[in-house]
Amino acid sequence: MSRFACYALLVGIACFAQEPAAPPQPVRSPELDSAGRVTFRLLAPKASQVLLRADFLKARQPLSKDEKGLWSVTVGPLDPDIYTYEFVVDGVRTIDPNNPSVKYTSRPSETSSQIEAPSRAPMFYDARQTPHGIVQIRWYHSKSLETERRVHVYTPPGYERGAGKYPVLYLLHGAGVDDSVWVGLGRMNLVLDNLIAEGKIAPALVVMPYGYAARPAPLSPSDVLSGDRQRAGFERDLINDVIPFIQANYRVETNRDDRAIAGLSMGGGQSLEIGLRHPELFSRIAGFSSGLVRGVTEQIEQLAAGAKNPNEQYRLIWIGCGTEDRLYPANQQLSELLTKKGIKHTWRSTGGAHTWQVWRRYFHESAPLLFPKTRERAGR
Repeated sequence: MSRFACYALLVGIACFAQEPAAPPQPVRSPELDSAGRVTFRLLAPKASQVLLRADFLKARQPLSKDEKGLWSVTVGPLDPDIYTYEFVVDGVRTIDPNNPSVKYTSRPSETSSQIEAPSRAPMFYDARQTPHGIVQIRWYHSKSLETERRVHVYTPPGYERGAGKYPVLYLLHGAGVDDSVWVGLGRMNLVLDNLIAEGKIAPALVVMPYGYAARPAPLSPSDVLSGDRQRAGFERDLINDVIPFIQANYRVETNRDDRAIAGLSMGGGQSLEIGLRHPELFSRIAGFSSGLVRGVTEQIEQLAAGAKNPNEQYRLIWIGCGTEDRLYPANQQLSELLTKKGIKHTWRSTGGAHTWQVWRRYFHESAPLLFPKTRERAGR
């Protein structure tokens, strides 16, 4: 063999040896079938146990492993909705690496994968061929907290072409997330677009502020403001900075009859406490699966003992909670206290846990009451 032929043979062997291995076959997860069943898969050859944990399951579901180390399980059928899930691999919680749809949170331990089970007919939160509102991200200077802060603002279809003033809702998020979550996970803008198109609500602005006075840090208790200081700081910012900023930059009504406050979980507790403490600012209040604090009960006691009749001050007090929610007993007791004190309100007891499936529906159900087509206005 010539020297050149030998060299060529060695180069060929080297190239063959360095040729990259074929990439692994992609794993499809989750996979929905036409009947609404879902198959979840995870490639983990060295794992000894993989479990599926999801908000549509009452208990963790084990996955089965094949000879290639691919774990899988099929569940369902699922009712049309948006769900969250994660895998537990040998005791370690993880999202689905094959699914780019993620429910985000500032708490890494609560980040989950998402799956949407579609419906044959459009859901109330789906984007439809109707006029759409605009969601803006605005920054403002908070004199109360001496910092720059962010707020999301929804303006209804046609706002930018008109000249009239609109009612406004201050919509608060829950713990562990931020002011973007009512759009990203709650789809509140699409819910309102659809309700407005159906003629079920009056067009309104929705303001979604950041619900903490200072960002919670998961490092140590000393890095985080106490709950009382967080609530007090947020309340000052909302009343002294956010509301004036909105009134200076948007065409909104400035009277209490056209101003509402609502929220979920932590934000539900804030809405009830702040709304009940400030009847001069808010005429409508709604709390979804509210994380209640001592201040809410105190405000109810003061309202009942006050000179003014609470039933003449508030157009709406709306409270809802799912029966599987750990906060259900506290919310039920709040409703019972309101009844005992003779304060009119709506108590909505439904199935469901502490999930977005519940909160999206509560927002859809209460929105026509928060934005009634014909608004009763005190003193008009």
